[in-house]
Amino acid sequence: MSSLLHLAAAVDQPGAPDAATCAELALLAERGGLDFVTLDDSFAGPDALGVLSGLAPATRRIGLVPTVTTTHGESLRVRAAVATLDRVSRGRAGWRTGVPAAGEEARLGGRRSAAPPETPWREADEAAGAAAGPGDGWEDGAGSRDAATGRFPDRDRPHHVDLTRTAFSVRGPSTVPRPPQGHPVRVVDATDDHALTVAARYADVVLVRAADPARAAGLRDRLRERARASGRDPETLRILVSLLVDLGDGECAARPGHGGGGPRPTARGPLYRGGPVDLAELVTAWHADGVTDGFHLIPVEPRRDLERLVNGTVALLQHRGLFRTFYPGSTLREHLGLGRPAHRYAVLTDHRRHPAP
Repeated sequence: MSSLLHLAAAVDQPGAPDAATCAELALLAERGGLDFVTLDDSFAGPDALGVLSGLAPATRRIGLVPTVTTTHGESLRVRAAVATLDRVSRGRAGWRTGVPAAGEEARLGGRRSAAPPETPWREADEAAGAAAGPGDGWEDGAGSRDAATGRFPDRDRPHHVDLTRTAFSVRGPSTVPRPPQGHPVRVVDATDDHALTVAARYADVVLVRAADPARAAGLRDRLRERARASGRDPETLRILVSLLVDLGDGECAARPGHGGGGPRPTARGPLYRGGPVDLAELVTAWHADGVTDGFHLIPVEPRRDLERLVNGTVALLQHRGLFRTFYPGSTLREHLGLGRPAHRYAVLTDHRRHPAP
């Protein structure tokens, strides 16, 4: 478990996202030193990945994590689009694996009927597992061509990768060379039990919903156990509790179960209602108890709540020495304390170039 406290925020807005407002919110979150911001995707508005790609030049350090619905997009194109975001942001991209909602969205996505809940997550599992393959078809630096000839200096460095899954097939390498982070950060919301397996196998960051520390600890333990069973080091998982936050009522001003009493379950997920100081106390206590690596906070009123979060809660945590006052690195993986993944073919290639005497 990471000893560092990690904080992220959603920049979603009621209705369709407005790019100017998203930029304002992302810059505010960056001023607070948050690890990353998320933006959900839907058929009702602009593409989340496109919006955050547009924000990349306006921001300098904060991670940018759009929701990408893998079921509706071709795996190779999804991977290329996220890799492009990583390039234009200079290593700050992540992607939150999304699955289609039942009903109208599923129909608009090309489904003849709503699929059983396990079907889209099975496809998401395949997409998450396949994402690294075509990208690792390019070794680091292999995307540079000789200006005079238009050819690659070393033709051994792109690797052809073919993948066949139940829902799709991919012929690689990707059209986009390996991005700055190697693999952009993979984020999975593990609210749905079907998502737990995908999260444990592939996620770098897992979002969980918990209204009390005991549930947060239980979900953490399940994820770590499943990660270990999948052959992963559980220490490479960053598990964040996702909370709706309403900071409009002042300290301890809410009904029982909010404020100093903690979040309350709602139809949209656990909701914290109170003031910035009480929220700082909650964040401090849960992290100190080791039940979570941090929090993904979803403002109920985007401008008001994010401003109070940054200027109140985060400022207090920084004053106490519990949260960073500056970004020590430049990439999202560095913010999260995660290493850059090794290239799966690099060792083999180096051995071929430099055989043992």
